[in-house]
Amino acid sequence: MNPNPLNGDHLLKMKPIVEILNQEGFLKSLFESIPCGVLIVDGDRRILAVNNVLEQTFGISGAEIIDQRGGEALKCVNAFKNPKGCGFAEECVSCRVRSTALEALSGNQIHRKKVTFQLLADGKTRNLQLLISAAPFDHEGKRLAVIILEDMTELTTLRRRLKADQSFAGIIGRDVKMQELFETIREVAEVDVPVLILGESGTGKELVAAAIHNEGIRANKPFVPVNCGALPEGLLASELFGHVKGSFTGAMRDKKGRFELADGGTLFLDEVVDLPKDMQSKLLRVLQEGTFERVGDEKTKSVDVRIISAANRDLKDQVKRGNFRDDLYYRIAVVPIYLPSLRERKNDIPLLIDHFFRRIVKDGRQNNPEISDEAVSLLMDYHWPGNVRELENVIQFSIVKCRGRKILPKDLPVELYRHDVPGISRGPSRKLDLEIVTSALVKSGGNKAKAARLLGVGRATLYRFLSDYPGAMPNTK
Repeated sequence: MNPNPLNGDHLLKMKPIVEILNQEGFLKSLFESIPCGVLIVDGDRRILAVNNVLEQTFGISGAEIIDQRGGEALKCVNAFKNPKGCGFAEECVSCRVRSTALEALSGNQIHRKKVTFQLLADGKTRNLQLLISAAPFDHEGKRLAVIILEDMTELTTLRRRLKADQSFAGIIGRDVKMQELFETIREVAEVDVPVLILGESGTGKELVAAAIHNEGIRANKPFVPVNCGALPEGLLASELFGHVKGSFTGAMRDKKGRFELADGGTLFLDEVVDLPKDMQSKLLRVLQEGTFERVGDEKTKSVDVRIISAANRDLKDQVKRGNFRDDLYYRIAVVPIYLPSLRERKNDIPLLIDHFFRRIVKDGRQNNPEISDEAVSLLMDYHWPGNVRELENVIQFSIVKCRGRKILPKDLPVELYRHDVPGISRGPSRKLDLEIVTSALVKSGGNKAKAARLLGVGRATLYRFLSDYPGAMPNTK
């Protein structure tokens, strides 16, 4: 129990500040009308005065907290962990409210610094997002500090919700599946455990991995991606673990691997399902022991790396087939995350179109483009085997094709055409032209059979056309 603040020494101690506030009507009105919590503390961080807003924000009575230290008065969760009170618990060392008060008492002025404050209210922990400002002043030969606390909790929450309506960490989507994904990213970012991201190609698995890294405690450390399916098996060990000079033909110098480059940060193993069996064993050892050797080296190295993996195939099924080690699977899939395909969230397509348009305009490559309702409808009905990546490519193709005009259905790639689109027909009777055929061949990488399917004609029809127009065949080398 604190002594009654209105009796004895405390009255003498408080009287000068109270008298100033009471005698100067304007100052008193200003003190109470500031739309932020205000408190005045002495050199021992004990409260001398507070305004009404601070009482309301923290649910306290000003008369009862006089002469208490800030943490005790504001019901900080750490204030009573040590019998000595506020400032003596281990957690108090990193308390930004306490450090700001001490900084002001030492003569410095602090402007609107963001802090998170946890208090106990009715036996429950409550988190406040605050902006804290502080300034020193001298009164009757003593150094005091005025501290201003702006409660940004509701505004921060509102901004977060509004932002989450359309995007999070560079990932675009307002569909309920994407909102659930954003919340999952926030949750797993706070715990330093391996994550497995599952989803089709083109859904944005690396974006999700980067978001988890950037929202977590390793954000100021490296994020190092490696595509396990794109590297030749003979070079994979060198890429992951590094090598020493002379360890194999072409090893002209020592080289750090991705694990060393990611030390302290996050290593993103994309298409981890494509790892060869012997590499799976080596990876398992690193995850279990945190150690490895460079290729051709006998020295053991240690690393501290968070692993985020991704796969575009069912990894459990690969385990059943004997293609993937079950012990490695359970190591990397502590938290599995499923990334929905674009056809599962088609209501995000207009939002993504707008995003790609704005990015192209920002890059200065094109004037602000427009797209017709018919073209948008066509994009909404397509099944998107290539997901968001394919949609972005389609938008870029269409902007080039429309030549500055509004994008119409005829400006979209041929595989998006449907029977019921006005002015567009499909089937063997369709008349081919040089531009459409060339586009289909480029899209298919020069594969004539695939191009014929895209065009909706038989291979013989396409071959006859190419015999008449040999220049339609693009150079795909």
